[in-house]
Amino acid sequence: MTTTAPPGGRPGRTRRRRTGQDRPLDARATHGNRPPWRPPLLPTLLVGLALLVATVLVCVTIGPADIAVADVARSIAGHLGLGPAAGADGGVPVLTDAIVWELRLPRVLTGAAVGAGLALAGAVMQSLTRNPLADPYLLGLSSGASLGAVAVLVVGVGLLLPVAAFAGALAALVATLSLARVGGVLTPGRAVLAGLAVSQLAAAGTSFVIFWSATGDSYREILNWLLGSLAGSTWQSVAIAAGALVLVGTVLVASAVRLDAFAFGDTAAAALGIHVDRTRWVLMTLVALLTGAMVAVSGSIGFVGLVLPHAVSALTGPAHRRLLPVAAVVGAIFLVWADTGARTLFDPRELPVGIVTALIGVPVFAVLLRRGRGSAWT
Repeated sequence: MTTTAPPGGRPGRTRRRRTGQDRPLDARATHGNRPPWRPPLLPTLLVGLALLVATVLVCVTIGPADIAVADVARSIAGHLGLGPAAGADGGVPVLTDAIVWELRLPRVLTGAAVGAGLALAGAVMQSLTRNPLADPYLLGLSSGASLGAVAVLVVGVGLLLPVAAFAGALAALVATLSLARVGGVLTPGRAVLAGLAVSQLAAAGTSFVIFWSATGDSYREILNWLLGSLAGSTWQSVAIAAGALVLVGTVLVASAVRLDAFAFGDTAAAALGIHVDRTRWVLMTLVALLTGAMVAVSGSIGFVGLVLPHAVSALTGPAHRRLLPVAAVVGAIFLVWADTGARTLFDPRELPVGIVTALIGVPVFAVLLRRGRGSAWT
């Protein structure tokens, strides 16, 4: 911007010379500054839920035994009292009903609940810590759960595995938050560092237990659990994962406004009337409870809680009122299909689903990182 004295003008008076920065924005530039269009929340959720129902029905049919979608629907209807029972006139054969109701459906529903819970927990952790690399296992929960699970598997008390894994996750949470609180308030940076320390300690304990005590087939069972697997899911697994998702997930979704405030920093959140330290404690504890329940029934399944919140935010935007429920639905669909691939692609051998999620998650995360927008990625 330059100034010149006008011809014949009074001394001291200047005339502004127009530059490119002084010109008004053209229509294209103005349009480029508009916020991107986002689909309405309710239709998006309804479409997602319809896809989830279709995914469940279709994935139950996939396997060595050829089962039609209609047979799956009739089997479910019979157990819910909405149709004839298995083996009765009009009902599905008893063997087909057993495959659907006792084997495949509990596994698919457990996968849906675990996928939804991990995606939801990951989105909340990324907001609380303001760290785009945060995931549900950031506070050492996975390593703590692994230590508890490996301990009971080595002893040979597999029935207590969900309880031991959940107890290990809670113990890791208490240790992480207690360490982060030493000498000051709980901050995102201190929580991350404390979680890293506790995670390494629990991982060392797990390695020691395996090295000292594991023998024979217990090695394969332990490795299968550490890599994440939905094999052996039962209706008890469905109850644990779905119950935690409904109880804890509802509270997390209801905290969307508080999570939006955390995105602007602790000072801004406090100015909006939020008790920052207490709220972070409560929400991190809820995330830990949710994650502990998921890890207890599936082992440590990576990349679901890390990648999906970023992928979904490209559709919904950063507002947690939209992000959290959509991420939960997408996480459920994703993990069900990933587990279906894990159990069928190399039939009769079965991969731990954690391997499949990593094979998919790493390239997707690389693409998201390449296209990363804003200061959150820098």
